[in-house]
Amino acid sequence: MLDIKFIREFPDLVRDAIAKKHLTVNLDELLALDSSIATKKRETEDFQAEANRVAKEIPKASPETRPELIQRGKDAKASLTTLEPELRELEAQLKTLMFQVPQIPWDGAPVGADETSNLETLKVGSPRVFDFVPLDHVALLEKNRWAETERVARIAGTRSYSLRGDLALLEMSVLRFAVDFMVQRGFELITVPSYAREEAFYAHGQFPSARDQVFAVEGEDRFLAGTAEVLLNSLHSGELLEETDLPKLYVSISPCFRAEAGAAGKDTRGLTRVHQFNKVEQYVLAPADKNKSDELFETMLGNSRAILEALELPYRLLETSTGDMGTGKYRMVDVESWVVSEGRYRETHSCSALHDWQARRANLRYRDSSGKPRFCFTLNNTALATPRILVMLLENHQNADGTVNIPAVLQPYMNKKVLEPSK
Repeated sequence: MLDIKFIREFPDLVRDAIAKKHLTVNLDELLALDSSIATKKRETEDFQAEANRVAKEIPKASPETRPELIQRGKDAKASLTTLEPELRELEAQLKTLMFQVPQIPWDGAPVGADETSNLETLKVGSPRVFDFVPLDHVALLEKNRWAETERVARIAGTRSYSLRGDLALLEMSVLRFAVDFMVQRGFELITVPSYAREEAFYAHGQFPSARDQVFAVEGEDRFLAGTAEVLLNSLHSGELLEETDLPKLYVSISPCFRAEAGAAGKDTRGLTRVHQFNKVEQYVLAPADKNKSDELFETMLGNSRAILEALELPYRLLETSTGDMGTGKYRMVDVESWVVSEGRYRETHSCSALHDWQARRANLRYRDSSGKPRFCFTLNNTALATPRILVMLLENHQNADGTVNIPAVLQPYMNKKVLEPSK
C-alpha cells in the first residue's frame, strides 16, 4: 500500500495511477474516511483527557462539587464507549480501501488497459526452422509415453499432470539446474511451505483482488500459495533490519497452486496451464533506494535471460503496460519463450519491482545509516517454472523420430543427451 501521507499530499498523482491501471478505487471516499478518522481521534483524545482530568480532581474535590465531577467522568466515559467502536469501524473501512490503492507506475511503462498494450523491447534467438513437421508437446508426450494424462485426470481432476520416465527426470533436472544457477549467482537458497495464513496474502498483495485464484484449506486460516514470494515477503515481517543486512537475495523452490479461476477453455491441453506446478522464485529485499532497486531489477531479469539462453530457447522481453502489470507493481517486464506449435511466444518469467508497496503491507523495515527506520523495497522474478518450460524444451529440441535432445547444461543432470521413450 501507499503511505497515507503521500496520498493526502499527492491525490492527483494517485488518481492518475488508478486510471492508468484501470482500477475502481474510490479515492474521494478514502480521503473522506481519513478526515473522519482524524476528527474522531481528536474527539476521543479530548474525552479521554477529560476523563483523566476528572479522575484526578475527584479525590481532592469538596463534597459539594464531587457529584458534578463524577457525572462529568461518567459522561466522558459514555462518549468514549460510543466513539471507540465508531473509530474502529472507520479505520477498518479505510484499511480495506488502502489495500486497493495502486503503486505509482514508472514513467516508462506503456499506458494501456491490458496485455495488448505491452511493448516488445527485445528478441533473443531465432525460432528454429524444421526440415520435418514438428509435433506439439502433447503429441510428443503421447508418442513417448511420458505422461499419465487420462489416468491422473480421473484421480485428481482436470488441469493436473503426471510425468513418467525421462521427462519426469528432466523436470527434476531443470529445476535443480535453476537452483544451482541462482546459488552460483549469489542468491541464498531457502525452502518454504506451500501454504500461509491469510495475513501473508494481504501482505503480498494477492488479497483482496485475486482471492479467487487461491485454494483455501477448509476449516483453517491457511491458503495454498501460488508462489514462494507469498512466504518470502513475510519472512522478516515486524523485524527492524540493519541497512548493512540488505539486500537480501533469496531463491526458493516450492510446489505452487493456482485455482485458475476464469480460465475455462484456455490452454486445457497438456502442460501449459495446470493447478499445481513447481517454481524456482527469485525474491529480493532491498534498501529504499530507487537506483539500487533499478540495478537489482536488471540483475534479476538478467538471471532469467541467462537461464533461457542456457536452455537454448528463443525468447523476447515485453515491457508490461500499466493495466497489465498489477496493482502493486512499479515496473514489470515479462519474458516470453517460443512455442513451436503455436507459432508465438508464451510467458515463462515475470520480473517485478514494487518499491515499498509490499513492505508497508508486510511491515518490512530497516534502520538506515542515520538510524531512521524505513520501509524496504521488494522485487521478485521467476527463475524457472515447470511444467510450462517443458513445453518449450520438448517442442524446440525435438527430432524427426519424436525423440528430444537435452540441452548441454542439463546433460550432466540426466547423464544422457537424448530423452528416451518410456516403456
